[in-house]
Amino acid sequence: MVNDFKNKYALILGGSSGLGYASALKLAQHGMNLIIFYRASRLQADEIEARFEKLRSLNIQLLTVNSDATRENKLSENLLKIKGFLNDHKLSVFLHSISKGNLKPMTGDNTLSSNDFQQTIHSMGISLYSWTKALFEAHLFAKPAKILSFTSEGSTRPMKSYAAVSAAKATLEAINRSIAIEFAPYQITSNCIQAGVTDTLSLSMIPMYEELKQESLKRNPHGELTTPERVANVVYLMSREEASWITGTIIKVDGGESLQ
Repeated sequence: MVNDFKNKYALILGGSSGLGYASALKLAQHGMNLIIFYRASRLQADEIEARFEKLRSLNIQLLTVNSDATRENKLSENLLKIKGFLNDHKLSVFLHSISKGNLKPMTGDNTLSSNDFQQTIHSMGISLYSWTKALFEAHLFAKPAKILSFTSEGSTRPMKSYAAVSAAKATLEAINRSIAIEFAPYQITSNCIQAGVTDTLSLSMIPMYEELKQESLKRNPHGELTTPERVANVVYLMSREEASWITGTIIKVDGGESLQ
């Protein structure tokens, strides 16, 4: 692998599995040093630590923090950990890959509440701004710096039991556009990546999981599902300096799935 990110640092929120971890691995393979926040139980510890060991084997600097990155009252404490690890370095990439939301229907039993909406929208949408603001005010962004986040087709396409996440993704996309405008003078870009249906743990939580996969296979002109590795490839491309003139947009990484 080309060591094109030597001496550069990325912060990934939600980097222990799925799209976040695949992106971490891809960036590490190109020399990017990493700070990964993740949320996991003791039962998951061994499996996740094995993934982190794979990252360490690539001879990068790695800080991992098992902490709920959506908690505003933890931001100051988390910033101190980041500053201590970076020393005099800055963040070239900030990847928001948080998947923490409510997947309840709007009718029937155990329906969505206003609190469910608020928690999901904050965790998967507003937290992008909370972290961007905190990192910016702490002078932790490099020049240039890239902000990336993951959205989904569900931001505009309704699905049963997906209303709260749909609202959160729509919020995320709106915040992404505003960040692109207001932080441009500081050489900070912001883009959303819209992956096609990808077989991850997060997808398996959706009640229509199997139906979504089958529908995706029919819609996708390649007849295949999107993979975390394919999405990670685009995270890598968008992290390069050559992508600095792309901002405020939604980049579809779905093999043409959304065209049909």
